[in-house]
Amino acid sequence: MQQIVPYQDSHKPLLIELIELNVPDYFDPSEIDDYKEYLDVHREEYYVVEEGDTIIGCGGINYFLEESIARISWDAIHPDHQGKGVGSKLVAHRIACIKKHGGINKIVVRTTQVVYKFYEKSGFQLIKTEKDFWAKGFDLYQLEMDI
Repeated sequence: MQQIVPYQDSHKPLLIELIELNVPDYFDPSEIDDYKEYLDVHREEYYVVEEGDTIIGCGGINYFLEESIARISWDAIHPDHQGKGVGSKLVAHRIACIKKHGGINKIVVRTTQVVYKFYEKSGFQLIKTEKDFWAKGFDLYQLEMDI
């Protein structure tokens, strides 16, 4: 059975492995250090999807209250569980958390050309793109949703 739980420091090594499993299809190798820094310094709300004793997904939320914006950040799904609804459940969970938070009227997600259509299916609209933003071959696709 799958459950979404709040991040704990003990999750970190397994989450780094999860990101590494998604290199090079979804992340550039250079982003692993960025992810470690995110977990250590920039993480606000972060969630882990567990199935039994296995971590099969993760993703976070960062708040920019002065702009009334929340950003969905650092999503990853284990390759064996992609396309099975895990990501959709995780996005829906975070949207619900953001709505409960209050003071937010827009959700932003910054991703790549590889997965932006997934977010469009969840109701986000593509706002802008920028070539080689994350790393060579990994373009920025910024999407937004008004709430």
